[in-house]
Amino acid sequence: MRRPSRKKLVVVGDGFCGKTSLLHVFQHGEFPEDYVPTVFENYIAIINHESGKSIELSLWDTAGQEEYDRLRPLCYPETDVILACFAIDQIQSFENVKDRWIPEMDHFLFNTPRLLVGTKSDLRSSSKRIAELSTNGQQLISIEQAEELARKINTQYIECSAKNNTNITKVIHDATGLILNNRKGGLKTKMCTLL
Repeated sequence: MRRPSRKKLVVVGDGFCGKTSLLHVFQHGEFPEDYVPTVFENYIAIINHESGKSIELSLWDTAGQEEYDRLRPLCYPETDVILACFAIDQIQSFENVKDRWIPEMDHFLFNTPRLLVGTKSDLRSSSKRIAELSTNGQQLISIEQAEELARKINTQYIECSAKNNTNITKVIHDATGLILNNRKGGLKTKMCTLL
């Protein structure tokens, strides 16, 4: 039997936007109740894509906190697809996709396929969370806002909920599809470290 090809998926986004929960639910099938900030973590998954191809996908979870800005790029070389995540109830995490994560991806991961992912989609039906945001003059990021950003960065948009395990597998399979459909093969990021 032929061994699946190895590919690498990297997840970026602000701290506490749901990146780790997304990967944890995909890998383990259950929602992690405790929040533990990520420095770097990875999982390996065998993906049997609908195209009939199998891929050994290395899932890299990155730290979103600013104090890790210098370390995070060390995980970027050889990335095949990137997930840019934001929480649909956190306007700052959405703004940071535009102002921080897209520029970082453009700098370190030029030509790498990407997918825009809105996490915590279960909150669309949470009247409690919607009321909390409203008292602060805020609202959930609309699907239209997210789709507009996806068009600007030339990618797809998908929402998921790790808490309800909604669209988690679809996120990973859509990302795998981006890898398989990347006809140009993407430019692998090469880095040089000077000591």
